[in-house]
Amino acid sequence: MDITRRDFFCGAGVVCGTIAEGGSVGVVDLPGTPIDPEAFLAVFAKRQTVRRYKPDPVPGEHIRKILDAARRGPTCMNQQPWVFLVIQDKAKIEAMKKRSLDSLSKRFDEAAAKSKDAKRDEIERRKAGALRFTEGYFTAPVYVVVLVDSESQCSGYALKHDGPIAAACLMLAARAFGYGSAYLTDGISEEVTREVLAIPVRYVRICITPIGIPDGWPTPVSKRELEEMVAYETLEGHPALAPVPYNP
Repeated sequence: MDITRRDFFCGAGVVCGTIAEGGSVGVVDLPGTPIDPEAFLAVFAKRQTVRRYKPDPVPGEHIRKILDAARRGPTCMNQQPWVFLVIQDKAKIEAMKKRSLDSLSKRFDEAAAKSKDAKRDEIERRKAGALRFTEGYFTAPVYVVVLVDSESQCSGYALKHDGPIAAACLMLAARAFGYGSAYLTDGISEEVTREVLAIPVRYVRICITPIGIPDGWPTPVSKRELEEMVAYETLEGHPALAPVPYNP
């Protein structure tokens, strides 16, 4: 049975209920009531990139509803070129982890070998941080590889637009259920996922995202004021964006 947009959001409690601070949404099933914009928009404000997870399993019905939300994003000529590869097998997750950590260590070691002695300590510091981040990505119970079929019509457009939008819908839906996620590209390389998961060449990866209960929600980072990013009618006289601190 197909799940409508309203079924999804009411089932997640986003438009029919309220989102709990730092946790999941309170589910209140009130069919036919107007959408609560404040409850809906709270999901956007509370989405964060999560880099370490608890091992608690994600119920299959939650996964299905999250994926159903992902597939409802806008798509060129209604081609819907997405494939969502769900990975829960611990052996596959461990294989991706080992390949990722080995590759990362090799890159830093090669850089250190070519550098002057004065820079090696800095390289080792950065290596330790990168390995810690990467190891944390592999603590989730579920991973979704967002793929686009390169042989579909509008495939070029889909790679640039449809796929990333689907990934964004997926991560917002995950947050509605109280789960963390992360839009990972170089954090877990396409080469690793393609080889370990035997992904056919016709499918091009957009990203891979873990899904799970965060092992502590990250400290919220500051965002630019909305007025900095908005211009009405013309950009004439609109100031350039000031740099913000780099936050890996």
